Amino acid sequence: MAITTRPADISDLGAIADLLLTDAKARCALDPGLWSLVRDPATAIASAVRASMDAEAPPFRQQWLVAQAGQAIVGVTHSILLPVPPIYAGAFGPPGLIMEDCHVATGAPPETRRRLLKAAEDDLVKAGARVLLASSVEGGEWAPEYARQGFAPLTMYFAKAGLCQARPRADVRPATPDDVPGLVASSAINREILERLAPRFWQPHDAADDRFAVWMRRSLTLTDRDMFVSDVGGKIQGYAISQPATRFHFPAAHDISDVGVIDDFFHDQMRNPQSLEAEGSGAAALFNAAEAARDSRGDNAILVVCPAAWTSKRTLLAQSGYSNAITWFIKMAG
Repeated sequence: MAITTRPADISDLGAIADLLLTDAKARCALDPGLWSLVRDPATAIASAVRASMDAEAPPFRQQWLVAQAGQAIVGVTHSILLPVPPIYAGAFGPPGLIMEDCHVATGAPPETRRRLLKAAEDDLVKAGARVLLASSVEGGEWAPEYARQGFAPLTMYFAKAGLCQARPRADVRPATPDDVPGLVASSAINREILERLAPRFWQPHDAADDRFAVWMRRSLTLTDRDMFVSDVGGKIQGYAISQPATRFHFPAAHDISDVGVIDDFFHDQMRNPQSLEAEGSGAAALFNAAEAARDSRGDNAILVVCPAAWTSKRTLLAQSGYSNAITWFIKMAG
């Protein structure tokens, strides 16, 4: 049967919600500790999709596409133009990101996934994206198709359910406003490594230091997060920030009330992307403090951002009991 792809409209809401509910249940089956469902996932999905379709002035572009076989909706993709964080140059403009909430129905024609992905790519390029990103859970059905279409791993999101309690060390403490210059210096090393790993994607902004300093001062006033530094003889060797998860990585069907995120995390012992220094003992102690802080706030799981090519960081996370849950893939448009 012939497949057609097109932008979704509000009349497709029921079919989209059914597809995304199946998708969410499959994700939950892969890792119930990370992808637990809200009490009424069907309603949550429909509300979120409707809200994105009805938004008159959204903060960023969103697009839902559907695949249709005859009269049946057999697939859906969700994409956005991803705002560039202020500390990065964004020389290629906002990347186009194919989100986690995409699904193809069981029994759909074999070419459905390929056709939907091509349609999503074309739509993002038409909207101005020069860098394309795509998300897939570990063990998910989209990753093989991304690889066939020329995408390569960029960022991994490691996760663990069941968090550790604090193991205090003299060289790890909460950050203070006086630490901001040290945080900026440590972040500059982190950004330099990121740029080496993926120069076109992680090129720092010329004003990155100043912008990061502003964000650190602001972050120190926010009560929903915990910030730690590794301080050895008055020198900041690393920093870690843990905070609540947001909907950015978790589709609406999933309960994020007890999930945290560690995005900003760096230690000098990871500055060699290929191998840990001193077996990463100082980095592990710093990371432990950030993880334990989410445990003390009642969280059960954490998602941790890790570049796919940063082997030493991946090693540290694996040693801490984490495994990959999501991969973002990258492809240059054109």
